[in-house]
Amino acid sequence: MEDILLNRRSIRKYSNKHISQETLDYILQAGVRSSNCGNMQLYSIVVTRDTGKKKELSKFHFNQPMVENCDVVVTVCVDVNRFNHWCRINNADESLNNFLFFNVATIDATICSQAIATAAESKGLGICYLGTVTYMAKDISKFLDLPKGVVPISTITIGYIDENPPLTERLPLSSVVHYEKYNDYSDEDIKKMYKEIEDNPVNKGYVKENHKDNLAQVFTSVRYSKKDNEAFSKTYESFVEENFLNK
Repeated sequence: MEDILLNRRSIRKYSNKHISQETLDYILQAGVRSSNCGNMQLYSIVVTRDTGKKKELSKFHFNQPMVENCDVVVTVCVDVNRFNHWCRINNADESLNNFLFFNVATIDATICSQAIATAAESKGLGICYLGTVTYMAKDISKFLDLPKGVVPISTITIGYIDENPPLTERLPLSSVVHYEKYNDYSDEDIKKMYKEIEDNPVNKGYVKENHKDNLAQVFTSVRYSKKDNEAFSKTYESFVEENFLNK
């Protein structure tokens, strides 16, 4: 298990080998057994295996090839629809369509997602998270027939591995762990902790090909620009208000 946790890498190329239903059930059960608030399990898991459906779904993930080429796509959603239905038929208040429980359910769905990912890796499978799920939440929701109170939170591609990419660099432990209280960073601290990432030849290549001065500029003006962030934020906020908060 230590090897899985400390040598985790995103896998984007998969073989044609199929995951057995027994193995898939184990992976999904690991998600269902994950920690959650009040044992309410405010999430649902949508599994996409059909080849045609995966091809259609890939359009909403910016046509990333691993969506179509993996064996299984798992979309984990915030879900208060099921719990509200239970409350409704038991003459109980429907009290979860608010920002607090959108946040609570998002945490639960995220914990469930990571349990699924770890279980898949423990079975020798590769996984990749897709951030596009929040960018395209409204379209993905429509494609998956999600009712009100259900919002897609994470998408994971799963399959047998057909590549061996190098480990992605991470900030050192001392950069992200604070004991007893938060210790803010000096300019020199920041320069020191990001040096290894900035010196990575691949990242230097990104800087050069995008005609930028440094890697920070690549992140904020190419990969995650303010303009794009604000546009997607507005779309996502509007969808959540309409579909979850019932505003």
